Amino acid sequence: MRKHVNLVLLNLGFFTRIPVFQWAKYSDEEMAQSRRYFAVTGLLLAVLLIGLYTFLSPFLPSSVVVVLLMTVSVLLTGALHEDGLADVADAFGGGQDKVHKLAIMKDSRLGTYGTLAIGLVLLAKFAAFEALIEAQRLPIALLTAYAVSRAFALLHIGTLPYVSSSQSSKSGPVAWPMQSQDWLVLFATAGICIVWLSLWECIAIALVCGVLFLF
Repeated sequence: MRKHVNLVLLNLGFFTRIPVFQWAKYSDEEMAQSRRYFAVTGLLLAVLLIGLYTFLSPFLPSSVVVVLLMTVSVLLTGALHEDGLADVADAFGGGQDKVHKLAIMKDSRLGTYGTLAIGLVLLAKFAAFEALIEAQRLPIALLTAYAVSRAFALLHIGTLPYVSSSQSSKSGPVAWPMQSQDWLVLFATAGICIVWLSLWECIAIALVCGVLFLF
């Protein structure tokens, strides 16, 4: 049990700004094993946002609540995902070949493509949150999206070759080959969402994820 708690803490330390490393013991091997709890980290973040939504929604307009939820989400993750999105947009928007794209991704400066990508995605997220609040489905959507998206991301990492040397990257252990038990725990925890979704919603999510993975 102590080992699994440590793996969850390592995962939280990787994905969030929650100060857990003072209690976690780090090693490359345990960092690699912690990937099985990617979806658990997503669920924990979703629970925090749902708690904030439940507390604020009786007192504030939905648009204000959405902005606060998005702000807290970015603060919790340290804009990890937005930064990655901007890097990819700049690289594939302005990169001429593989070497040039990798160079742009490692450049800390933000370009036009990255700025537009972040702005449009946040605008789409705002509109989606508003629609989900109106449909009274925001808590369910947060739990599902935060768990499934992280498991889905790891499916890419675990099945595609690392584009550069994983030994020289700070996220190298995350790209190591995964054991069967890690996959089992990952998709068992991400699959919890089927409890609160209809069959057709589950099928739709699976189809969308499958098409994106093949693409």
